[in-house]
Amino acid sequence: MENLSFNKENLAYEKAAKRVRDLKGFYGNLTSYCLVIPILLIVNLLTSPSELWFYWPMLGWGIGIATHAISVFGIGKDWEERKIQQLMEEERRNKKSL
Repeated sequence: MENLSFNKENLAYEKAAKRVRDLKGFYGNLTSYCLVIPILLIVNLLTSPSELWFYWPMLGWGIGIATHAISVFGIGKDWEERKIQQLMEEERRNKKSL
């Protein structure tokens, strides 16, 4: 029985560690975007203000960030599993409160 409990704790730790890595990756990507895009805007305005090109990398990278956000916070590969676990936990809490 102890071994089963240890395995569940180990599995929960691994899932939490993966979640933290995913969040860290997303926030790193977002931070880079917020730092680089204004630099590109400045370079664009200083070098060729009549031709605005900075919005192309802004748009492309923005789409990438949006899909990254969806995979981390929304519908990703393990969304169904997370939702099942959430519903099971709510069910356990409801049974304990009765």
